[in-house]
Amino acid sequence: MATQMPMGTRVKLSAMMFLQFMMLPVWFIPMFAYVTKMSPEGSPWPFLCGLIMAFGTITSPLFGMFGDRVMNSEKVLMLCNFMAAILLGVAYTVTNPMILFIVLTLVMLFYMPTWSITATIAMANSTTEAFPQIRVFGSLGWVAAAIFSIVGTKVFGIANFDSTPYIFLGGAIAAVAGGILAFFLPATPPPAKGQPMSIVDTLGLRALVLFKRYDFAVFATLILLAMIPFQWYNVYCGQYLTEKGFQYLTVTMNLGQVFELIFMLMIPVILKKAGYKWGMVIGIGALVVRYVAFYLGASQGLVAGDFGGILVHGLIFGLLIVGSQMYVDAAAPEELRGQAQGLIGLIMFGLGTLLSNFVFDIILKKNLISEAAGETTLHDWTQPYLIALGISIVLMIAMAVLFKPAAKVEKNEAAAAA
Repeated sequence: MATQMPMGTRVKLSAMMFLQFMMLPVWFIPMFAYVTKMSPEGSPWPFLCGLIMAFGTITSPLFGMFGDRVMNSEKVLMLCNFMAAILLGVAYTVTNPMILFIVLTLVMLFYMPTWSITATIAMANSTTEAFPQIRVFGSLGWVAAAIFSIVGTKVFGIANFDSTPYIFLGGAIAAVAGGILAFFLPATPPPAKGQPMSIVDTLGLRALVLFKRYDFAVFATLILLAMIPFQWYNVYCGQYLTEKGFQYLTVTMNLGQVFELIFMLMIPVILKKAGYKWGMVIGIGALVVRYVAFYLGASQGLVAGDFGGILVHGLIFGLLIVGSQMYVDAAAPEELRGQAQGLIGLIMFGLGTLLSNFVFDIILKKNLISEAAGETTLHDWTQPYLIALGISIVLMIAMAVLFKPAAKVEKNEAAAAA
């Protein structure tokens, strides 16, 4: 990680984060309703399309290997963005839900690795303290993605923009912009270029050697398990709010992203004072606060609890997701940092998302209730939130007791704080 950073570099890296996290919600957030609309009743395609983010992380270690050994990371980012743009253009023309699922899965195989690639590029060219300040522009880009819907409706007269295939064109435009920007990003050459490669290297799996270290194995395992309650918010909170009668769903949930902009700026201070270990404990502690709040909202009808569970999102995201990326950058050898970022991305957004969906799909099915008329199926959310709360408490204690960063990482922390 660089010790100094010119202002021009900061601007470019911030723009990179802004575009990279803008290009997804344009189409991904309204996609489920769009696919449901085009699918026959009872079709599995809407559910499967909801898992494409997890499927897309499979290639993250592979593209990380390209950045470690084959080509500059900014060129890998450019390739991924242009391929995603082309495939999103194809998605615009598709009317069959099965074909759309295939195309969007291909999109994610190129897009999801960019979350790790952008972290690698940013941390290679910025300081430890500056990284969250740069990453916060990704959160800003996520919120700003609504501009596509506004422009499409108000300027181009596209009625119900979010339920049309134009959502994919919006994503393609942002992806092209991200690909062009990659030409101007700081050069981030592969640190292990020219070194002998095995099959393990070719598949991008060399970072698995990090699991031989107790600190990394404990960290990765606990982060994976923390994704069970964390990802449940992303997947199911919208359904919970809908069943409670919230009318402005997108606006309500975007409050979490708005407060994320504030919390993200606090991450360097928290990690500087508390270190990675206790930063992770605080992050999981914020998960505990979230599910206490949601439990009160579900069991007592406390609307303030629902909003509290949403507003704490930024602190959870900053310490668990961004904090994990920073820890991996400090813990991994330089020649493995790209693959290590891809591996932690696969763990958090791939395996973690699938595990979360599996666990809580079972829990919610056991908490189905029907209205007296028998026409509307709802859920009793009290027990699911209690289970999420219990998982979070156990993981917070486990992180405090079991996780101890290696001496190398603690040394890097001290150096960064100096």
